[in-house]
Amino acid sequence: MTLQDLLRADQLGIRLEVMNGLSIWKATPLYGDQKQVEPIANSVRPAEGVVDCQCVHAMDVDVPFRDGLKQPDVSILCREPTEAEQQQALTSIPEAVVKVVSKGYAAKDLQLAPNFYLPPGVQDVLVFGPTTLLVLHATPDRTERLVPPVTRRLACGSEVTV
Repeated sequence: MTLQDLLRADQLGIRLEVMNGLSIWKATPLYGDQKQVEPIANSVRPAEGVVDCQCVHAMDVDVPFRDGLKQPDVSILCREPTEAEQQQALTSIPEAVVKVVSKGYAAKDLQLAPNFYLPPGVQDVLVFGPTTLLVLHATPDRTERLVPPVTRRLACGSEVTV
C-alpha cells in the first residue's frame, strides 16, 4: 500500500486502528453494523437517582488511547465535550464503551477489546455479538457473559440496554 493509498483510506472504505501496537485494517462501519449500534446508543441514560453524570454518548468517534487510536462503536461520557473538543478526537477517556462485533472481527472484538480499553481507565466494556447473542460485560474486577437483551448499570451511573 502506498502513502497515497494511506491518505485515501477513508475513500477506499477502510481505516487503520492501532491496538496495543498491532495495526489492524478495518472496513468502515457498514449500514448493518450501524443498525445494531444505534438502538444501543439511544438507550444510554442516567440510572435512577444519578445526578452527577450527564450520560452522553458518541458513536464511532476517534479516541486516542496511550496504546493506539480507536473508534468505539459507542463511547459513554459523563459530560458533554466542549465545542472545541467536538472538533477533534475526544481528549478524555470514555467512562464506558460498547463494541458491536463485526463479521470477521469476533476474535479482535471479544479477546482484545476489554484488555485494550480497561487499563487506561474505561470502567465498563460491553461487547455485543449479534450473531452469537452474547453480551460480554468486562470491568476492572470481573467479566460476565450475558444473554441479550440486558440492561446494565455502569460504574459512571449510566444505564445501557444491549
